[in-house]
Amino acid sequence: MSEPPAIRFDTRRDCETQWRAVLERARQRLDMFDPDFAVFPLGALEADARLRAFLGGGGHLRLAMHDSGHIERHYPRFLRLLRDHGHLVECRQTPRTLRQLTDSFCIADDVHVLRRFHSDHLRGEAAFEAPGAADLPAHRFAAIWEESGLILTPTVTGL
Repeated sequence: MSEPPAIRFDTRRDCETQWRAVLERARQRLDMFDPDFAVFPLGALEADARLRAFLGGGGHLRLAMHDSGHIERHYPRFLRLLRDHGHLVECRQTPRTLRQLTDSFCIADDVHVLRRFHSDHLRGEAAFEAPGAADLPAHRFAAIWEESGLILTPTVTGL
């Protein structure tokens, strides 16, 4: 049985629509890599509600990034979510040796994936119920995750 075809996009609106579709399908694990998460609306009210439902259902969220500045400055809802569900959310920062990585992706449960080919552009594709399409990004994420260190950790005094 063949996998469904990928859905291509090249606008912010279409990218966000496909990202929300990946979020809706996530049940157990959501892995995301982006240089700074400026394109992914992690701080939006709708995304916050969906992520809280996902984490409330026992899901785990892992974010890998080069720089957390955009999240810290523009996504207070996400920082509250991290504080409230810190045991289910982990954020890591890539080492300098990986800063040349410029793609971006979101993988849900190893079967749903959104990929932007370059973080400076919105062109990319999404695939659902497609473990073959999620395989390469999942391996890339595992390698990035292994090399990266903790960032944005919740503490008693805040972030």
